Amino acid sequence: MRRRLLGLLAVVGLFATACGNPLEGGAEGGPTGEIVIGASDVGESLLLAQIYAGALRNAGADNVTVRPPVGGREVVVKALEDRSLSLVPEYSGNLLRYFNENTGATTPNEVYAELRQTLPAHFEVLEQAPAENTDMLVVRRELADQGIRTISDLAPGCGELIFGGPGQWGERWKERIKQLYGCEFKEIRTTDTGGPVTVEALRSDEVQVADLFSTSSTIRSNGFVALEDDKNMFPAQNIVPFVARGTLTEREVRALNAVSAVLTTEKLTDLNVEFTEEKRNPIDIAEGFLRENDLA
Repeated sequence: MRRRLLGLLAVVGLFATACGNPLEGGAEGGPTGEIVIGASDVGESLLLAQIYAGALRNAGADNVTVRPPVGGREVVVKALEDRSLSLVPEYSGNLLRYFNENTGATTPNEVYAELRQTLPAHFEVLEQAPAENTDMLVVRRELADQGIRTISDLAPGCGELIFGGPGQWGERWKERIKQLYGCEFKEIRTTDTGGPVTVEALRSDEVQVADLFSTSSTIRSNGFVALEDDKNMFPAQNIVPFVARGTLTEREVRALNAVSAVLTTEKLTDLNVEFTEEKRNPIDIAEGFLRENDLA
């Protein structure tokens, strides 16, 4: 236990001190050939950044740095523009909405195709992974066992059910779910954004339907059932490397595309379980993932 704690402290220290934070001003970027991967302070982002870093090192890149936390999307975009960051793990739907808030794309292929067309010329996205971390409506097993497996199945009974989710959910999705599915909940309660308050409200039956994320380990650990969004209300959120164009070699691009090819939602969920529940070092988790998928 003491060894594991020391290892985690060392990782945190490395993150905090490695060459400073290029987003705090005054950074000129690294020397030629340096690859700087940005990550947020969310565990999933750290894991993806470390997986990308390991894959790039295995492809021959010898000067790769992971630098969290990098701030909001507008800060990341600026850092990629001035090359103080080389790439970040991103979510296709949210990234598309940043550059085109009026997009109507929802399916993985639609979102990815429009994203590639929409990005300014100095950015690029590499191949997207099958893995998604998107919003999902989740119910308890008892309700699912009544034949509720899709949002269409849920819709006729929405008027008897209380929904729990983030504060902006009603503003963004209340009319959309009514339009697509004919679903109007009895009540919409504000809980939190896919966190412990939402989980406890669903577990205790304070709410009967909740908004959680598709890679959340709490869905599996609580025996919840995620409903299929059979009319694509929520836009796809596939994991995709977001890159400052021209910062990677062809070999490095192939290495990251190979990661995307094997990264599924189930595998990403497993990685989150290792990090959030088993408290494993993110670098060790990344190395294990690369070995298990023949990418080491």
